[in-house]
Amino acid sequence: MELRRIESTELGAVYELLAANGWQHRIASYEHFTELVAGSQIANVAKIEDCVVGFVRGITDGLSNGYLSMVVVAPDYRGRGIGRQLVEHAISTDQRVTWVLRAGREGASEFFSKLGFEFSSIAMERRRR
Repeated sequence: MELRRIESTELGAVYELLAANGWQHRIASYEHFTELVAGSQIANVAKIEDCVVGFVRGITDGLSNGYLSMVVVAPDYRGRGIGRQLVEHAISTDQRVTWVLRAGREGASEFFSKLGFEFSSIAMERRRR
C-alpha cells in the first residue's frame, strides 16, 4: 500500500469515494472539494495497485494543534488497517500536537479510541450554517 499526499489527478477518485461513503453533505461539489484539499495541510491517499482506497484530510499548525476532518476507506478495504495507517501517518508530525476530531459517525468513537483519542470535556464548537 502507498500512503502519500493526494495528486491533482486523484481528486476525482477521492471525490467519488467520499460521495459514495456518506460525505455528500461536506463536499457540495467537486469544486468545493478541491478548495478543501487546497486549504488543508494534510490531504493524503491510500492506494493499492493504482486504486485510491482511502483518504484523510486534516488541518494543523504542525506544532501545537491539529484537526482531523475526514477519514474514509472504501468498504471492500475496511478491516485491513488502512484507516489506522492513514490516521497514524497524518498525525505523526510532532508528538506535542493535540489532535481533535468529531466522531459522530457509527463506529467512529471505537475506531479513534483504539488510536489513543479520548473524549474531551473542554472542547466547544460553533457549527457551520
